[in-house]
Amino acid sequence: MAIAGTAAMLALTAAPAQAAPGDVTTVCGSTLTPTGYVDVSWGYSSNCGTQSFSPNIKQIKQLTGLPVGTVLQACGTTYPPAGWVQTGSYYSSSCVAWSNPSLNNNAWQLKRVF
Repeated sequence: MAIAGTAAMLALTAAPAQAAPGDVTTVCGSTLTPTGYVDVSWGYSSNCGTQSFSPNIKQIKQLTGLPVGTVLQACGTTYPPAGWVQTGSYYSSSCVAWSNPSLNNNAWQLKRVF
């Protein structure tokens, strides 16, 4: 995720209370991912208070309300919500959430089953 000072990155907020299914929001990495959301990308922003370039922001996606059969990609830094199952795992550079990453699987393919 390229963090090049875009206006969207400057407005880091908590997850919206009334997000629509599939909406993506950017929050500081120290923010707990709310129920019904998954992490979909990690990056860096000086707005989240660190002096290093370690990942400290994440994009989270609202899954509540997506139809049964939906397939999507998510970072392995959160568990799938109820009704979603992991159908695969792989490495994704956009899901690196630590400053000393490995090339181990860190992302999931998820499917809504109920």
